[in-house]
Amino acid sequence: MNTMPTPERGADGTVGKALKVLDQVADFGRPVRFGELLNSSDLPKATLYRLVQSLTNQGMLAYDQDRQTYTPGLRLVQLAHAAWRQSSLAPVARPYIDALAEEAQETIHLAQLDRGQVLYVDKRAASNPLEIFSQAGKIGPGFCTGVGKAMIAFLDEDAQEDAIRRQAFFAHTPTTLASAEALQAELAEIRTEGVAFDREEHEPGIICIAAPILTEKGRVIGAVSVTTSTERKSLEGLLPHKDSLLKAAAEIATAAETWQFPF
Repeated sequence: MNTMPTPERGADGTVGKALKVLDQVADFGRPVRFGELLNSSDLPKATLYRLVQSLTNQGMLAYDQDRQTYTPGLRLVQLAHAAWRQSSLAPVARPYIDALAEEAQETIHLAQLDRGQVLYVDKRAASNPLEIFSQAGKIGPGFCTGVGKAMIAFLDEDAQEDAIRRQAFFAHTPTTLASAEALQAELAEIRTEGVAFDREEHEPGIICIAAPILTEKGRVIGAVSVTTSTERKSLEGLLPHKDSLLKAAAEIATAAETWQFPF
């Protein structure tokens, strides 16, 4: 018998609105005044004020009384650290991506899929790190990154369709796959080859080779990539890293299952 409590009507809506406010504050990237939040929010003033006050009381937002501004609160930092330790692949994958970075002498990214988008959970740089978008903690598009395509390619049919529906298909560069049809064609190739490539699709001059991290049953739990610039290597120049990349992905998957990673 199902003993799970039935969610109250409207409960998700309130929580969703509060999370949207947190996202809004974070997106400013600086301390923000209530008036600025109000100008960019679709919530009524009274509702927004109530949510902001509740989030501040709970430590999710911090309020600077002198400047009358809000920033993400320290409680979020605590939660983020707990999530990093308990829900991300980063802790268990660290020794394997460190070894891969040392061997490849290139930048290594570790990522997971979040509602069709890429969440970068770790980055290990070689001696000459690249200055690129994909820092740990950032969200990137799934359709035009190597790690994103590697993960989407190995999802089951329903999950893959859902992930593709969530893509914006914005043409970041001339080589971006800017349609669902183009992406689906490449996903089929990725499933055959076992690896994906970023052909300067998200950032000009940045290329990578990526592999999915799959459980023993074939479920996608993440991806890892070797990333470089076209000033240093060509796509063909990344191919020698394929075996080491696949080995690292397999080692991370095995370690995650032993660690009882929550998949």
